[in-house]
Amino acid sequence: MKVGIAGAGSIAFATAALLHQMGHAPMLWSPSGAGTEGLRAGGALRATGAIETTFTPALAGDACELASECDVIVLAIPGYGHKAVMDSLIPCLRAGQPVIISSHASFGALYLADQLKARGIDLPVTAWGTTVVTGRKQAPDHVQVNTVRSLVDLCTVPAAESDAGKALCEQLFGERFNLRDGLLAITLSNLNPQNHMGIALANATRMEKGETWGQGEHVTPNVGRLLEALDRERLAIADKLGLPVRTIFEHFHLSFHVPVASISEMNQQMHELGRGGMGPATADSRYVTEDVPFGLAVTVALGRMSGCPAVLHQAGVEIFSAMYGRDFFGENDLLPAIGLERMNLDDLCQAASSGRLPEGGGRA
Repeated sequence: MKVGIAGAGSIAFATAALLHQMGHAPMLWSPSGAGTEGLRAGGALRATGAIETTFTPALAGDACELASECDVIVLAIPGYGHKAVMDSLIPCLRAGQPVIISSHASFGALYLADQLKARGIDLPVTAWGTTVVTGRKQAPDHVQVNTVRSLVDLCTVPAAESDAGKALCEQLFGERFNLRDGLLAITLSNLNPQNHMGIALANATRMEKGETWGQGEHVTPNVGRLLEALDRERLAIADKLGLPVRTIFEHFHLSFHVPVASISEMNQQMHELGRGGMGPATADSRYVTEDVPFGLAVTVALGRMSGCPAVLHQAGVEIFSAMYGRDFFGENDLLPAIGLERMNLDDLCQAASSGRLPEGGGRA
């Protein structure tokens, strides 16, 4: 199958490598153009680590070429790029053409589905709770794949397409997907924002000074306890909404294949096994610039709507805003676009199921 990937960073490259390994034909599109410069001369893309392969992916020059040439579209870009890339794709997508968001942020699946419906286009939008791979770019044509996850949560908008969405993902990426009960469950299934908050906050000076440091190694007992406390807030919101979601312990166990223990102990095991990864070597890291406005802020909003305040998550947004001299709550462009502040929980649940915003929502 021809699969178009919007994105050309480490996750996009690793996703392309997995698709190639599964026998599919990936095409990459870099929205800025910079991400595929190293491949433009016909050079091969090399993947090492959890996936060992070398191949030459097709390259698209723009969003419409990606959409017209491919059967399926995968968004593999940071959350702060989702709305702009969706807006580029919306005029080009065709009815019935599936879109997969890896990974979902700030109800972007709802924004995309509603914008398309307003233009008379119906297609399934599948949202993942996290990426199917983790990795780090080593060079313009080389990605180190740290892990291929054994289980990824997903749902599809509209909800009636969920079984078909799961079947498609399994056809493309293998039998590693778990169907969750809707977009709110997927939103609360993404543990990266809470985990990255604790890691980035506790290692901020390492990031700012550009040091080389092992991430798993530096999830010390104090950092581990902070991650566990953040997880309890997220789980409390999910429980209030009646949504079963994975715990942080299950996340690390299933993603990095280590026995369940304290979060610090699990990360130390990951480090010893070479699966702990490297921490960000810049303050301009997705751990902050993506996960704070497009992850933590969403958990805060759901906590407020459900009457279950996410105090630590809110403190994280405010602390990072003070540290960076930015308004990270204000940097989220998807929540205003769907008009979340004008919705109650019933509105949001109905919209997430149907893919149609209520009257007074954010449709342009």
